[in-house]
Amino acid sequence: MKVAVSGAMGRLGSVIANGISRANDMQLSGAYAPGYKGKNVAGIGAEDAIENINAEILVECAHPAVVMENLKKWHARGMRVVVGTSGFTEERINELKSFWKKDDPGCLIVPNFSIGAALMMRFAEMASPHFDSAEIIERHEVMKPDAPSGTALATAMRMGKYRDYEVQEDKTEVVKGARGGLVSGVRVHSLRMKGLLSDQEVAFSNAGETFSVHHSSASYESFVNGALLAIRYVNTIRGVETGLDAALDFQNGNS
Repeated sequence: MKVAVSGAMGRLGSVIANGISRANDMQLSGAYAPGYKGKNVAGIGAEDAIENINAEILVECAHPAVVMENLKKWHARGMRVVVGTSGFTEERINELKSFWKKDDPGCLIVPNFSIGAALMMRFAEMASPHFDSAEIIERHEVMKPDAPSGTALATAMRMGKYRDYEVQEDKTEVVKGARGGLVSGVRVHSLRMKGLLSDQEVAFSNAGETFSVHHSSASYESFVNGALLAIRYVNTIRGVETGLDAALDFQNGNS
């Protein structure tokens, strides 16, 4: 498979580009990185013009501010796309679906490429209907451009499908925002701290018991295996899908 990476000079994009270059069933065929023309990643020169990218599949890792415009351009070229950019709320997913139709080549939105994180989200969704209280605490590096993280947003949306809730103002807050933000009725607390990469805990409780699911990534290398899995899976689908769950099931069925 000929695969290109957008945002290829970033911390996530460069690690995924190197992972693609090592995969036996893939060829890194392009690196889109405006402003970095002349630089190299995994032996491929960076391009700042989309028309110079030649690929069957594109892994999008660009900044949230530009990702939607990029996706419109990849869609126009008929590419299959794996989206690793964070910040895909329900509204943003619906915006994507407004031009990326059900019969178009596959577009897979992956909130977190870590396989451990994908399983954490699945387990949190499974637990959600069985506990009265549920909150998310996510911790990321201080320079992360969005809050909550894409992983926290996706987790809360999946949990919210199984929870009865009404969005009400919290009268107990002495300082506004102290109780976190609400996503699909689940409170999300975003910590931005030096020295961290990606860490999320989903905490549940009932009367007399607590339960939590916790995942932590210490290196960008933790995202490579999931990215490769997503690339293989997106080649089999049409339209927009979200998450690595189906890709994990696809791998298990083909292993």
